[in-house]
Amino acid sequence: MSHPASSFPLADADKCVKCALCLPHCPTYRSTLDEGESPRGRIALMQGMASGALEVTPRLTAHLDHCLSCRACEAVCPAEVPYGRLIDAARAELRQRGHREPLRALAFAHGMHGKGHRRFLGAVLRLSQSLGLTGLMQRSGPAALQRLARLLPSIPGPQRWKGTYLPHTPNGQSVSLFLGCLADITQPQVSAAAIDVLNALGVEVRIPASQGCCGALDQHAGRASKAVRLAETNLAAFGGDATVLGTASGCLATLKDYGLMIGEPAAGFASGVQDVSSYIARHGRLAELQFKPWKVRVLVHSPCTQRNVLKSDKWVPETLKHIPDLEVDIIPA
Repeated sequence: MSHPASSFPLADADKCVKCALCLPHCPTYRSTLDEGESPRGRIALMQGMASGALEVTPRLTAHLDHCLSCRACEAVCPAEVPYGRLIDAARAELRQRGHREPLRALAFAHGMHGKGHRRFLGAVLRLSQSLGLTGLMQRSGPAALQRLARLLPSIPGPQRWKGTYLPHTPNGQSVSLFLGCLADITQPQVSAAAIDVLNALGVEVRIPASQGCCGALDQHAGRASKAVRLAETNLAAFGGDATVLGTASGCLATLKDYGLMIGEPAAGFASGVQDVSSYIARHGRLAELQFKPWKVRVLVHSPCTQRNVLKSDKWVPETLKHIPDLEVDIIPA
C-alpha cells in the first residue's frame, strides 16, 4: 500500500458519482473504450492513489499522462466535478513521487518561460523555414520529428509591440491584451488584427511589457509552484485591470484558473479574463463597423479550451457574420 497524499482535493474527487455521462465526450475513451482512459476511470485512479490504496505504477501514470486536459467531461458533468483541478493535482502528486515528464516536454516549457528564449526560438524557426530545413524534416528523419515539422505553421517576422494602442475615436473603454507565448511566435498577426478591430470600436488597448507565460505548461505537468510564480508575475504586470483579453484560449483558460491557483488575490483578475471574440461580438458598436467583403468559405474549429472552459466558441462565427460575402461553416466538435 502506498502512502496517502496530503494535498490532493479528495473532496472534489468524491463528487464524482461514476454516472458515465462524460464517457461519450472523452476523446481518449472514445478511441480506446478503456475505462482507465475515461474521466471516471482516471478519477478512481486518483482517489486510489491519493488515499494510499493504489501504488504508483507505470500503468497508472500512463492513464493519467494520456489525459488531454480538454475538460469536455467537466463541461457536461451534472455534479460539476472540477476535473481540470483534479488532473493537475494528480500530476503534481505524481511529480512529488518521482514521476518525470519527457525531457522534450520539459525543454519546451523552459523555452517558453523567458522572452529571450522565445525570440531565439522564433528566429531559429524562421531561419529553418527560409533555408528549407523545415521542409526537409517533414520529408525525412525520425517519424516523431516529421510529425512535429508538419504541425509547424509558417512563422512570420517578429512583432514589436507598443505599450498602448489608442483609437481614433475613443469611447472611454480600455482593455489589456494577453499575447501568449507560442501564439506570439506563430500568430502575432492575429493579435495585431484584434487590436485593429478593438481600436475601430473605440477601445484603447494596453499591452503590459512585463507579462509572461501564463503557466499552463507547468500547471498541467505538476510543477505547481513554478506555475504560481508565473501567475504572480502576470498579476503584477496587469495590475487591477478589469478586462484582460486574449486570442490564445489555452492561455486564457489558465488565466481563468488563477483564482484556484493563488486564491482570493487573483479572483478579481480571473473574473475579468475574456476571449477577445466574445468581447468584440457583444460590443455595442460592432454593427457600425464596415468590413471589406471577402467572398470565401471558411471552416471554424473551436479549441477545447474555448468550448469547455471559456464557453465562448459561439462568438467566433457571430463575429465573422459581419464580414460581407463570407461563408462560415462550423466543424463539429
